[in-house]
Amino acid sequence: MSASQSNKLGIVLAGLMLGIFVAAIDNTIVGTAMATIVSELGDYDKIVWVTSAYLVTEMAGMPIFGKLSDMYGRKRFFIFGMIMFLLGSVLCGTATSITELSIYRAIQGIGGGALVPIAFTILFDVIPVEKRGGMSGIFGAVFGTSSLAGPLLGAYITDHVHWRWIFYINLPLGLVALALIVFGYKESRVHLKQRIDWWGASTLVGAVVGLMFALELGGGTYAWDSAQIVSLFAAAFVLFAVFLYAETKAADPIISYGMFRQRLFASSTVAGLFYGAAFITFAMYIPIFVQGVNGGSATNSGLILLPLTLGSVVSSQIGAFLAMKTSYRNVMILSAVILVIGAALLSTITPDTSKATLVWYMIVTGVGVGFSFSVLGMASMHGFGANQRGSASSTMSFVRSLGMTVGLTVFGIMQRNSLADKMKEAFDGADNAQGAGAALGDIRQSLTPENRANIPEETLHKIVEALSSSISHMFLWSLVPAGLALAAVFFMGRSKLEIPGKGEKPEIAAGGH
Repeated sequence: MSASQSNKLGIVLAGLMLGIFVAAIDNTIVGTAMATIVSELGDYDKIVWVTSAYLVTEMAGMPIFGKLSDMYGRKRFFIFGMIMFLLGSVLCGTATSITELSIYRAIQGIGGGALVPIAFTILFDVIPVEKRGGMSGIFGAVFGTSSLAGPLLGAYITDHVHWRWIFYINLPLGLVALALIVFGYKESRVHLKQRIDWWGASTLVGAVVGLMFALELGGGTYAWDSAQIVSLFAAAFVLFAVFLYAETKAADPIISYGMFRQRLFASSTVAGLFYGAAFITFAMYIPIFVQGVNGGSATNSGLILLPLTLGSVVSSQIGAFLAMKTSYRNVMILSAVILVIGAALLSTITPDTSKATLVWYMIVTGVGVGFSFSVLGMASMHGFGANQRGSASSTMSFVRSLGMTVGLTVFGIMQRNSLADKMKEAFDGADNAQGAGAALGDIRQSLTPENRANIPEETLHKIVEALSSSISHMFLWSLVPAGLALAAVFFMGRSKLEIPGKGEKPEIAAGGH
């Protein structure tokens, strides 16, 4: 490869990494700012729509944009995704109501649904086989770091600038990424002519919308057994069944069943589902533990995730390196075993757990999670030609996001129910517990350093014990997805990244330079 080609490749990779960074960070950056946003815009009862709108459109768009990129090229849909993402970001920053913000977040999500899976696919297209391991490790580290850094960056910007800059900060980064791809990435114009699977696209979007809103609204806005939630779950089930049937009849399905006949792809995708469920639980509830139990500020509770981030970044690159030496399965078995150990350690935390101990527990857990960011992405596209990589990558991204969403909802319900039970025990009955809960409101916002001084010491001790116990109990249950991930990776087979030997011609992808 000539010097000019190397420089061009560096430009493309920088653009892709920036694209992944801005899209991934928006999954989690809003959470720590929601209390401030609601205090300014009002409509607390509609707060759930701000998060749901982004996740729904992002998840629904992933497999669709992945398929379209296989049909018509990666570049145009990466550009489209970035433009939609930046448009949504600008509009979010100007929102004057929660309803407006939710609509604009949906526009953002459309863009996010294109950026991450297509960026990973372009990486696989343009990088020679012998360098894919190292670059996949770096890209996986960027994705993991972005997701974990979201709560910290959101808290810092909200505390020291203004919540609207959570969205405006995307503009300079996104524009640079857009320019680098527009001027640096020269894509092959040879693409397979395929038909758009409209039935599959529409039913998949409907199923995702129904499922997401059922999970987000259930147990809060509406009771789980209410007509609204039951109807949403029923609609999601029916539409998903229609989607599965439509895919059997489609000439060019969005998600091809043929891909799942490949053992490595199927097992990697299932493992991604369970990794996503475990990962997001740790990322969201460790800061809550630090803030609520230890009395840290929102910014400090975000900083506590740095060991988890560091562990995942290092192991993402180590995992990609190991994947060039041994099978994907061997690497992921090591990863899943470490993840199980990390989850088990976190399930033992109490108010007496020292910060140093918690840091070590997070490093172990981060190491276990980090392998999946690079290795599962590589494994999911292994063996597929350029005309199927977009679908493979986007399906993996979709399933991982689904795992994160369902996991956060399910474990969130567990934690809330456990907290309610512990509060009843601590305050000798439902009435006293409800009174304490009503006085506190949202426990994550109320147990700040400023508010703790106004709570009687005995009451504070009981609340802290209840919160700590509910979170450690939830982390104990996180052993279930961690264990299922371990079971899934055992089925990955013996495939590994094949490096061309001397004298052999490296693989050249149709989507490359």
